[in-house]
Amino acid sequence: MPPLLRYPTVDELGARAAALVARYPRHARLRRVGTSRAGSPLLLLSVGHGSRQVLVVGGPHANEPVGGATALRLAERAVADPRLTEGADATWNLLLCVDPDGLRRNEGWLTGPYTLGRYARNFFRPGFLEQPEWLPDGPDRATLPETRTLLALQDELRPFLQCSLHGVDVGGGFVELTHELPGLAQRISHTAARLGIPRELGAYDTLYWPDLGPAVYRIPPPRRGDLTAAITEAAVDSTWCHPRRHGTVTAVVEAPMWGVAAVADDSPPVDRDGVLRTVSRTLRHDTRRLRRVLARLRPHLAAVPEAAHLLAPVDDYLLVCPRLADEWDPDTDDRTDRSLPPMNTSHLVALRLAGRRLSLRTAGLLHQLVTRTGGDPAGVLAELDRLVDEGCADYRDGCGAHWIPVGRQVEYQTRVVLAAFELAGRRAAAGARSGEPGRGSEAAVPMHRD
Repeated sequence: MPPLLRYPTVDELGARAAALVARYPRHARLRRVGTSRAGSPLLLLSVGHGSRQVLVVGGPHANEPVGGATALRLAERAVADPRLTEGADATWNLLLCVDPDGLRRNEGWLTGPYTLGRYARNFFRPGFLEQPEWLPDGPDRATLPETRTLLALQDELRPFLQCSLHGVDVGGGFVELTHELPGLAQRISHTAARLGIPRELGAYDTLYWPDLGPAVYRIPPPRRGDLTAAITEAAVDSTWCHPRRHGTVTAVVEAPMWGVAAVADDSPPVDRDGVLRTVSRTLRHDTRRLRRVLARLRPHLAAVPEAAHLLAPVDDYLLVCPRLADEWDPDTDDRTDRSLPPMNTSHLVALRLAGRRLSLRTAGLLHQLVTRTGGDPAGVLAELDRLVDEGCADYRDGCGAHWIPVGRQVEYQTRVVLAAFELAGRRAAAGARSGEPGRGSEAAVPMHRD
């Protein structure tokens, strides 16, 4: 198979899946399992005829296209290697993209060239309430058709393994698990070393979560709170744990687009509090600038097509940024009665990346809103360009962010999924229980924030 040079678009995902089925009609099937809010088909590619089901979810976040490419690579591998199907009595079910509408809105950068500035100015990700894996009101009250489709698939298939394929824009690779898979951390270490993928040893998403090994984290039960707390602490239900009642192990597999070597540095920090003060101060400063821009721009957006879709995540980010700045600042009481956990250098690097990520995404979304007005009626485009350029320079020059070719991203994620498949299969064969049916105290999981 030729190396992947770029991410596939939504239409290319469907076309390539259909071509694979045409080549291997005895082994592969493609069916429409649902319809997105904008009318796009939600396509499930299945390979094999075994009784044990695997569910792979591509594109859970609109700006993370690696999962669709990985799903196609996994299908090719499953067709070519009977040990993954007949030999394991397994069927691979690959949901190519659970948010095709969001992925289409990223096509301004999706096919390259891949630069931080191009990505930022064309970035899209819906607001928190429009992300398909999030269940803020529980599965019985899910409203998004994409979410309902995914929940129905989980209940239909009752998979022994679910893999949700995510992408980190800037940072490193890591995995989040609903249940421990002994040996996975060692497999990830070997794969990451061979492919030159940094392992994220202090991921921002998992700051308060238990470690199951280097770059492997256990998804804990959430803390309940108001919406702001739910967003910043990820205290909501998710489709990651809905299939626990079926004995499913879920692995959330993260693959980075731009790698940062320092996320793998687990050494003690030289000046923890100094770094935290800088990160918090920078986030507050950027938030004030972005709020001023939005205040000037908002009156001009009434006639802008798609303005609501772009404003929803902007408002979400500007809501959580001050809370996070207070949470990270050693000199500020954020009124949560909770202190930061022990931190190594990788944790501090991850927080620096996360702070920049929030302000850069917001600036990029506002930049798109300005360009869609057909001019610059609020006179804010120069300020937004400065914010984007500053954020990209910090990633590139301050953090050493470097592009990881698409083919390597996909190969890394593919190998991690195959390792999880093998280990989860052993776990199931050994008769390990995944928890009692129903929604007990551990049935709820944190939303993925990154």
